[in-house]
Amino acid sequence: MQFFKDLNLSAFTAGFVAVLVGFTSSVAIVFQAALAFNATPAEIASWMWALGIGMGLCSVIPSLWLKKPVMVAWSTPGAAVLATAGLAGGFSMGEAVGAFMASAALITLFGVTGWFEKVMNRIPVAIASALLAGVLARFGMQAFAAAQTALPLVLVMLATYLLAKRLLPRYAVVLTLLGAIVYVAVRGQLTWSEVTFSFAAPVLVMPKFTLAAIVSLAIPLFVVTMASQNLPGVAAIRAAGYGPDAADGGIPVSKVITLTGVVTLLLAPFGAFALNLSAITAAICMGEEAHEDAGKRYTAAVSCGAIYIVIGIFGAAITGVLTAFPRELVVAIAGLALLGTIGSGLAAAVKEEAHREAALITFLVTLSGVVIAGVGSAFWGVVAGALALFVQQYAKPAASPAP
Repeated sequence: MQFFKDLNLSAFTAGFVAVLVGFTSSVAIVFQAALAFNATPAEIASWMWALGIGMGLCSVIPSLWLKKPVMVAWSTPGAAVLATAGLAGGFSMGEAVGAFMASAALITLFGVTGWFEKVMNRIPVAIASALLAGVLARFGMQAFAAAQTALPLVLVMLATYLLAKRLLPRYAVVLTLLGAIVYVAVRGQLTWSEVTFSFAAPVLVMPKFTLAAIVSLAIPLFVVTMASQNLPGVAAIRAAGYGPDAADGGIPVSKVITLTGVVTLLLAPFGAFALNLSAITAAICMGEEAHEDAGKRYTAAVSCGAIYIVIGIFGAAITGVLTAFPRELVVAIAGLALLGTIGSGLAAAVKEEAHREAALITFLVTLSGVVIAGVGSAFWGVVAGALALFVQQYAKPAASPAP
């Protein structure tokens, strides 16, 4: 099979790091969202089953089909919205499932019609690159901020990364992760007590559609998923060279968004609240660190998706394994793995002087993490940058050619 010929150690490691970062950084928020609707332990396990299977299939199938890295994740800001609105509104699990399905239907509509992709295609490359850099730069900052609580670990990881980058650049992230695991294992900082081996089983919850749940849960979930997840997700695709301007047509964004909407719709009764394009974990699997050959980086996305499916099947066991790693290790490996993508994004953002200031505004607003009306900074960064570009460039006469 061609996949196994194209797969190498760095690609598989990129997939594993993507899962490690995406899962451990937000799984607690997903648990909080489930508990906000008074979920039972069996229903929480079902949520992990549905999300793992959904993310895995939506990543593996299109990646293998297109031979391009398609990365899908759950909506972390969506989970945060659900956790807050669920507690405030006192909604039942049936009402929550109805809201998940309504949101999924809207996402499917925007995918089938191509409305979202049309909007994205009108955003200048500089703004999109600044948006991605702003989203990822927070992880780069967290990597070094972790030195406040785990200085020796961060220094070991940084030294390993720099030496490996000099001597074995293809395996820099691989060696850094291995070195960090050995270090924390020797120091007894792996919490294996959290690991319990058990299978997750799907639990069907019949949807209940109410106006209150549609207004309070479905619409906010749809907005934050599209603005805070799919928007930077498309930026990641474009920045990595897999956008619509690619020579081979790139990744069909509308079709992938349609796929996430349909799969969410099918798995919502089991707990899949929102699936969407990934940005942060996508950058890990789409960069040069994943594979030196851009045409073979799809193997990193397939590896990531396969691990997600295993998480869905084994539920609590894999959750315990991934959460056994110290938080500092997770944020540090994420930041180091994303250094190249952050640098490329910033370089593309400030390349053209005409767009430079608007791009910097986009970058800074996105980096700020500001949340307005429940919508994250990724959306407001694009809005601020677009407004700045409009004020500076609208109806501005073109420069006269030099004599």
